Amino acid sequence: MESFFGHDWEIVPAGGATGEAFFAQHEENKYFLKRNTSPFLASLSAEGIVPKLVWTKRLETGDVFTAQQWLNGRELQPAEMNSVKVARLLKKIHTSDVLLSMLKRLGKTPLKVSYALQTLLSELDAEVLLHKNVQDSLRFLEKNINRVHYEDKVVCHCDVNHNNWLLGENNQLYLIDWDGAVVGDPAIDIGELLYWYIPREDWGKWLHLYGVELNDSLFLRMKWYVIRETLYTVQRSKDKGRLDEVNKWLHCLPLYLTL
Repeated sequence: MESFFGHDWEIVPAGGATGEAFFAQHEENKYFLKRNTSPFLASLSAEGIVPKLVWTKRLETGDVFTAQQWLNGRELQPAEMNSVKVARLLKKIHTSDVLLSMLKRLGKTPLKVSYALQTLLSELDAEVLLHKNVQDSLRFLEKNINRVHYEDKVVCHCDVNHNNWLLGENNQLYLIDWDGAVVGDPAIDIGELLYWYIPREDWGKWLHLYGVELNDSLFLRMKWYVIRETLYTVQRSKDKGRLDEVNKWLHCLPLYLTL
């Protein structure tokens, strides 16, 4: 990488799960670099969803690097997730025909509920499957698989954790880290946000900011996808040896089932 940027550049890993992100600085120039990111990034930048894309360059190795504007911003705090800004940006994403068209052109097909359950079952190992909370959750998913169909698929981020929301110095809000995006039910994102961050008594208020009303269909779909994602999180946490997180999410499952 140094041979491409020159030795005058300071390049350090930015962390993250993939190890493909970097901070780069040369004199007054500061960028957030990412290796081999999806072409979807250009559309997200054009729509103002992520910090501005400055350039894209291909190395002799075949790797493609993208450089985004480095913002002096901060991650949102959990208590800020019930804000109008979050609701409006998520609504903008879910109603963007530009983003939906681009993601489909990149080969993303609408996520089917049956496939969503099938892929989950293929990921869970025998030890996780023995846990009563997991078994109860899987019974709920299987019982309701035919009740959560939703026709109007949108671009879903699929990880609306507060760490992925960036507030710039200009008070502009961005949603970053789009590697897991799918074409799916907007309840995937809405459910994560409500279950993780918003008190149950405030769901209706937040959904009003977003622009929909809470009905039986939306409630069931949110619950279904949140429980599915929680089961995934249990398995991923176990794979990484994070036993405290495994126990935390296992204890969340009964709460989600009874909401």
